[in-house]
Order: sequence, then C-alpha cells, then structure tokens
Amino acid sequence: MGDATNAAEMAVYQITDREFLGLSALELDEMARDMHRELSLSDRLNVAQRLWGSDILEVRILAAKLLTQARIRPDNTPVWAMISGWVRDFDSWALADHAAIAGAKRLQASPSRLDKIETWTGDANLWIRRAALVMTLPWARLSHPKPADLAVRERVLGWAAGYVPDHDWFIGKAIAGWLRELSKCDPARVVAFLDGPGAGMMRFARTEAQRKMRAGSTLTE
Repeated sequence: MGDATNAAEMAVYQITDREFLGLSALELDEMARDMHRELSLSDRLNVAQRLWGSDILEVRILAAKLLTQARIRPDNTPVWAMISGWVRDFDSWALADHAAIAGAKRLQASPSRLDKIETWTGDANLWIRRAALVMTLPWARLSHPKPADLAVRERVLGWAAGYVPDHDWFIGKAIAGWLRELSKCDPARVVAFLDGPGAGMMRFARTEAQRKMRAGSTLTE
C-alpha cells in the first residue's frame, strides 16, 4: 500500500529519520475502523503494542488509532499505561499528536492522570512538552464547564504560561492551538492570557490564538 513519492514528501515535512510508507490519513482511518470492529480490546492492545514496535511512522499512528476510544468501561488501565509509555518515542508532531488524541480520551475518563501529564511539561523532549497541551485540548473546548473542568483549564493555562519563553515554533503552535480552541467558548479568558503571561508569545502564535475570535474580542497588536 506504500507510495514512495508520498513517503519522501512526508519525511521532509516530519523532520525525522523514522521510516515512512507514504500511506494517507484516509487509509489509516479505514484500517483502524476495520480493526476496531473486528478485534476485542484485549486483541487491539496486543496488536497496538506490536505495531508501535515497528518504528514506522504510519504504523505507529495506526497503533494510536487502535487505542482511541471515548468509552472503555471499566476504564482500562492498560490502555493508559500503554499510551503514556509511548511518550519516550515521540520524535515528530504527527506521532506525538496522534498518541495524544488517544491519551486525551483516557484523561477525560480519569482526570487524576493529569498529575502525570504535568511532569511532562518540564521534559527536555519538546514533543513530550507539546503533547501535554494537545492531550488536554478537550478542556479548552468545553462550552459549559463544571467547576472541576474550570480548575483543569486554569491548570493547563498555567502550563502554557510556563511555555511562553520557549520560542520553538511547535511549542508556540501548541499554545496558540489551545488558546484558539478556548476562544470559541471563553474569548475573555484568552484575551486575559494574551494580555498577561502570553504577552511574550511569538507574533504568529498570538495571531493564530485569536483567529477564531470575534472582532470585538481581539487584541490590538
């Protein structure tokens, strides 16, 4: 199923030496849907771990998609343990972000896992630091947050504030993405962040953070 031309283009875009097959997102989604339908959770755990061991980008992304599931009842600790154990292998945005999407479902199921995520915010690996924001995006998107959700939101904004001096483009993009999602439901909080700890954000990130805000809520550069 590989495509050598696509693989070469992906290798340049992902900035990693990992092997690529050149598979499309659509192909990976179709395979994941089939495997979700045909395999038990136990079997998917076994297959996902084997796929992750392949060291091929798309195959590892497929592993993450196999564990992306909103409800696992009872919440299956091995799923979280497997996802959180993968973080040391993060070496590109695609790999980190897809694993983070799977991890976000388990965080929503058990917010106490945020304590582990918080340890990632000081990691030397920028992809792990980035994953802390991507994995907590569901709290930025809540239109009617409960008090506990607001506490999580403020906790993550504290992490984002600590990231502001880090001018790596991918970190800036992650901060901007979190704020952009939050701006859809709480633009005033985003303005307060940008006017406070976010004042030192890179210009592109500040612009991106405000992209979905109504004109009357945006800051003047």
